[in-house]
Amino acid sequence: MSKLTREQLRTALTEGRIESLYVLFGEEDYLRDLAARAITEQVLADAPLREFNESRYSLANNSADIRDAIAAAEQLPMMTMRRVVRIDDVNKLTEDDEATLLRYVDRPAESSVVILTARDLDKRRKVTKTLINACVSVEFVHLQGSDLTKWLHGRLRTVNATVDENTLKHFVELVGTDARKLANELDKLATAALPGVQITRELVDELVARSREQGVFDLSDNLIAHDVRRALRTLHRLLDDRAEPVMLIGTLASSFHRLALAKELMASGAPEQEVNRLVPFFGPKREAFLANARRSDAATLARNIKLIANADLAIKTSRGTPRMQLEFLVCELAA
Repeated sequence: MSKLTREQLRTALTEGRIESLYVLFGEEDYLRDLAARAITEQVLADAPLREFNESRYSLANNSADIRDAIAAAEQLPMMTMRRVVRIDDVNKLTEDDEATLLRYVDRPAESSVVILTARDLDKRRKVTKTLINACVSVEFVHLQGSDLTKWLHGRLRTVNATVDENTLKHFVELVGTDARKLANELDKLATAALPGVQITRELVDELVARSREQGVFDLSDNLIAHDVRRALRTLHRLLDDRAEPVMLIGTLASSFHRLALAKELMASGAPEQEVNRLVPFFGPKREAFLANARRSDAATLARNIKLIANADLAIKTSRGTPRMQLEFLVCELAA
């Protein structure tokens, strides 16, 4: 087949040109997912029984089997011309199952559209080369430069908001280039800007700059409450928002250091005004921070600071993945 850009894929779909096989890959999962949904919508727009003509499988799920996905692709559609089968995480395809997929790719069903997706494809593998050659392939990398600016302006039109270029640049500096995070933050800003439509720098600083700090505070709060489930959920949300693991470690260290200092001052009988002066905490949850310090145990805080330091060293010396180290840390801190 052929390799297309995102724009070329959009044009082809707009013109109604649908192929039987697509492989969508790359680290920009938000745009990749949007493309998969756009293909699905184009195929099933007028399907009366959509739920019977749309299937989705993930090879990252141990219960999923490539043979089940291929069997679905070989079924005839119900009361429509074509059905859609989406197979995610094809980079998890085992060597034993490669032949099953490649046999289908060699002779795809004319009545099905199969969408293969993956965050990362090893282009050195024979199966990857075969898939890219046999399918319409689109790679989704993080947007940069003029591509990022163009996409942001398109998203602003979608949410009916405007922003000047300097504020937009500042916004990207705060959020990064992950499209999912950018889209989520723009949606929040557009809502907050109502009834007007102008997103100001002040609004960006108020909502965006504080959001990750608030997430880290929530994580610290969950840890002190020994709520492992909520702590892990908060951690995963921060990591999915592309928070840097080393940054999270540093912020956790700072949070627990401030808690330990506040605890020490309180134990010495310092008034709250003095604690606030020596251990500043900005934001609406200052009282919650002081309450955490009051109910914390000094020995436990010292232990936690040591655990954080050990996790920081483990991440910097590549002992396990950063995500794994953070998950272990959170479980230890909440114990």
